[in-house]
Amino acid sequence: MPVVSINQIRIGSNRRPVNAHKVNELKESIKTNGLLNPITVDQNLNLIAGLHRLTASKLLGLESIECNVVNYQDADQARLAEIDENLIRNELEPLERSELWLERDQILERMGLRAKAGDNQHTLKGGATISLPPKRTIELAKEVGYSKRTFQHGKQIAKSIHPDVKQMIKGTPLADSPTTLLKIARAGSEELTLAEEAQKALELAQKQGDKQATAQQAQLIIEANKKQKELQILALKSAMAEKEAKLALKKMQRQVEQVIEPLKANLEPVVKVGEEWMLGRHLVYCGDTYTSQFRNLLPSDAALAIATVSSTWQHNYLIDEARVVAVLRSEGQVYQFYKNNQMPFQYELLVNNLYIGIFSHHSIAKPQSPIHIEGIEGVVNYLINFYTSPNNFVIAPFMGDGEILIAGERLGRICFIGDESPQLVSRGVMRWQQWTSKPAQKMLSV
Repeated sequence: MPVVSINQIRIGSNRRPVNAHKVNELKESIKTNGLLNPITVDQNLNLIAGLHRLTASKLLGLESIECNVVNYQDADQARLAEIDENLIRNELEPLERSELWLERDQILERMGLRAKAGDNQHTLKGGATISLPPKRTIELAKEVGYSKRTFQHGKQIAKSIHPDVKQMIKGTPLADSPTTLLKIARAGSEELTLAEEAQKALELAQKQGDKQATAQQAQLIIEANKKQKELQILALKSAMAEKEAKLALKKMQRQVEQVIEPLKANLEPVVKVGEEWMLGRHLVYCGDTYTSQFRNLLPSDAALAIATVSSTWQHNYLIDEARVVAVLRSEGQVYQFYKNNQMPFQYELLVNNLYIGIFSHHSIAKPQSPIHIEGIEGVVNYLINFYTSPNNFVIAPFMGDGEILIAGERLGRICFIGDESPQLVSRGVMRWQQWTSKPAQKMLSV
């Protein structure tokens, strides 16, 4: 078995990152037993398989390493062997595995490799033989436990998600969710089809020497790809907000469960109409929230206002105070509210049996994927995640059970909240105190 200097081995830029835990395990094994399985390189000492073993050897300070040298005809054969090594030996995220499946199929197509009865190897010119299973990728996937449906969805994910969106997904929890990846892949599917059709028309125009048609089709491709990317980014943002909302709801429920009951009496403030309270960075007002007293407290550049329909709705002014206004209501209130409100309507979201009207003076993109959230607190967390960023202002003219206040505190937003009920304000302030373990401060009258 050839032994070569570790420093001579070349590592390709497309190699997947090493797993630190796996490298540490290999270090201990190599230190105790030596290198039991040599790495594989091509005739130019380009690494084909064994990056973790090579990394462990370097960390142990070894200067040389045993290699299995294989002579490949071209880069496709070398890359195919590397992909097979990763697919068979390594645990991969769904996005990464899908990309390898698609790339492997593309290589097999270029090389003309297709399985035949009894085939189990590929023979190169000059008599050199390498173990390259010419099986189709779907057959290889089945061997390691993936169904035909999973494989087809994987190829759709790898082929349909815009490259820039893939980079946004990698390293996030979404990269490990095939269901979410498939939703993102299917967003902008019409635009992807248009781009593919335009690509075929462009190639035909180039063959015919039609410069005008070539330019037109090239522009269509650019516009379709741009639109597809925009739609997939929206789907990605929606999925991230939904995941964050679910995690926030679970965390919030755990926090509430940990509240010690005897502390409630000691922490509950006595709130009166007309008072203003500071809760960290948040401001809470007790009184009618459609009056100038509350409106004068509001910032001029709020990102979001969240309100619920009331029998005395007088809050159309919110559209001039926040970029986006989200109004929550039940099914029976939908028609009457649309009929009477004077805010510019953008679209409606339906979450379980809750209708959420989105209003804005601006054009607001609608989430592309269905929203599966339960409970008011989950909805509030989703809205804040999707329509705001850290340190943005959020307005709420109704206290409710303090859902918006707690979500703003947890997510790093600054809330301006009011309610005409001293009891609801007191309860909301108390909940914030219990959640943060900080005291609220009543503002002194001027």
